[in-house]
Amino acid sequence: MLQAEMTDESKALVESAISEVGEIATLPEITVKIIQIVEDPKSTARDLHDVIKNDPALSTRILKVVNSAFYGLPGQISSIDRAIVLLGLSAVKNIAIAASMTHLFHGGADIEGFSGTEVWRHSVAVGVAARMLSTAQGRPPIEESFLAGLISDLGLLIERQIYAKQLTEVLARYKNDGGDYCHLETELIGADHQAFGMALAGKWRFPQILCTTIGYHHKPMDLAEANRELPALVHVADILACRSEIGFCTYAPDMEIAPELLEVIKLKPEGIEEVYAEYPEQVSMAESIFSE
Repeated sequence: MLQAEMTDESKALVESAISEVGEIATLPEITVKIIQIVEDPKSTARDLHDVIKNDPALSTRILKVVNSAFYGLPGQISSIDRAIVLLGLSAVKNIAIAASMTHLFHGGADIEGFSGTEVWRHSVAVGVAARMLSTAQGRPPIEESFLAGLISDLGLLIERQIYAKQLTEVLARYKNDGGDYCHLETELIGADHQAFGMALAGKWRFPQILCTTIGYHHKPMDLAEANRELPALVHVADILACRSEIGFCTYAPDMEIAPELLEVIKLKPEGIEEVYAEYPEQVSMAESIFSE
């Protein structure tokens, strides 16, 4: 269910869930600081470095990421300073957020048919596909696309924590009957994971484009034309991840990509297939660096 279509009862349900949810509603303090720095036009690379250097674990993880084959940078990078110079503030911010998200998915109890680890695997796969599609477009903000894909299913974690019983029923119905996963969530929980995730990202003060993408990644065409591109990109990325049956999927493997989505992201079917041919290798590399 999309924000514009939500009933007052659904809005109240989402607000209540966000206020109730425990650990996952608290973004690590350092991640909050990093977002604030990069969103501040007066900030410099030094400001970002000064924050990251105080968290050795995060520094190590960022260097592991930038030195991986996934990024393909020339030579070994041994300092956060150098990583920021080569990748830019925004890219390092997105890597830092991705690195800090891992524990949120792996924490909490699994329920039947739903594993946090499998949701994380799928999230990484969607992020990779979004990054590859963005590269195929020739657009520069590929790390924003990666992060948008990575966090698109954030709302599932809220459902697991607050509405475990209802989520179990959603999963059973979806497994037995198929259909529209978001409609099942709305019917049995009162709102879908898009709405929960968008509300949580808003609480975290994520950039508006990321909030919108989380909230509309299953139905990007419901947005105004000017706001569709990144949600549509993540939607197509999600379809590719489900086609490969990676992790927790909410689409059938034979889900088709609607022609109007290709128009929005300005790619042709052959361009999608070229991305998909290289996709398994890229996912494998990303899983190795973004796993715990």
